[in-house]
Amino acid sequence: MATNFDYSNIETTNAEPDASSMIETFRAIGYSIEAAIADIIDNSITADAKNIWVDYVWHGPHTVLSILDDGKGMNSEELIQAMRPGSKNPLLTRDSNDLGRFGLGLKTASFSQTRKFSVISKRTDCEVCLWSWDLDYVNKSQSWNIIKYCPEESNYSEKMEQLKSGTCVVWWDLDRVTKDTKEDSEESKKKFLETMERVKSHLSMVFHMFIDDGVNIFLQGRRIEPWDPFMIGFSGLQPKPEVKFQGDQINIKGFVLPHRSKLSYEEYNYGKGPKDSWTEQQGFYVYRSKRLLVAGDWLSMFKKEVHYDLCRIRIDLPNNVDEDWQIDIKKSIARPPLKYKDQIRSVAKEVRAQALEVYTNKGQILKRKLSKDEYSPFWEERVRHGKRFYKINREHPLLS
Repeated sequence: MATNFDYSNIETTNAEPDASSMIETFRAIGYSIEAAIADIIDNSITADAKNIWVDYVWHGPHTVLSILDDGKGMNSEELIQAMRPGSKNPLLTRDSNDLGRFGLGLKTASFSQTRKFSVISKRTDCEVCLWSWDLDYVNKSQSWNIIKYCPEESNYSEKMEQLKSGTCVVWWDLDRVTKDTKEDSEESKKKFLETMERVKSHLSMVFHMFIDDGVNIFLQGRRIEPWDPFMIGFSGLQPKPEVKFQGDQINIKGFVLPHRSKLSYEEYNYGKGPKDSWTEQQGFYVYRSKRLLVAGDWLSMFKKEVHYDLCRIRIDLPNNVDEDWQIDIKKSIARPPLKYKDQIRSVAKEVRAQALEVYTNKGQILKRKLSKDEYSPFWEERVRHGKRFYKINREHPLLS
């Protein structure tokens, strides 16, 4: 149907969705708590935050969790817009550093874990503002209305006043996480602390590039250390030359990790990563604007086998190929376009073959001649803040 179709003579009627039913649908999207918190932190990083604090106060079913940042913050009008489901059109061109996608992350991530959440924010030279979603109120009023209320609001407002600007997301009815728990139950508290340890591991992996670049993420006041899947800097690592495709927008680079014989006990355990398994961590790692989307997955191209434990392959995407790569709302799924699958599989096969040889030869670094089509530049071209410069390729065979 043509886009200039004349609708003026067509009968119409309102089909606005039922508020409570729609929000209950948001709750069923299927976030884990670690993915939900990561989605909130995406907003903090997009707002140029340099420090992000994830804190919680254990009170059994009344536990409260907050994510505070020192980013740009919002005034009241901007906050109201941010609280609207679908606050940004996914078809619009975003800034290259914007980690958002559908304008749903704050809402869907929060509702997946809690029935009530507040956002308290402050722009430079503006007053602190506050708005909250309360699903019980939505059910009662049958409206898309937010409310200006947060338990212990003064505690969070005081924290905001200490910052030049920033935003704090407060989850204060964590029914998905603390349902049927008891505050004085050691077993309940232990399970919650285990959950938060899982959150810590997830954040250390998903945001490791940002942490390396100077973004500080704290859990209960302790800085989270980054976990690098590719173990760059470890003795025995064998990186492969970078390959570019899709108009040089997509970069793919393979890494053959050090054999166990080259690693200390602590280094070997480090390599297991958040999944606590070398086999589970093998595969592709898909990044979007430096933010990890998919960790240790062969994208339906290969099966996981122990002989390929040393093989990890990084794929770097910009944020303007989301539709082609079918990036989902949770930013936990990416599917390569059919037209690039053969090229990606070809690169992976070469890295897998070398990883298999290292695995079977117990860590021997293999000497192999460069093939005619395997070009490795001595100088790497970089662009930063619109300026072009060059760096020595420290992975060049001559330097190796």
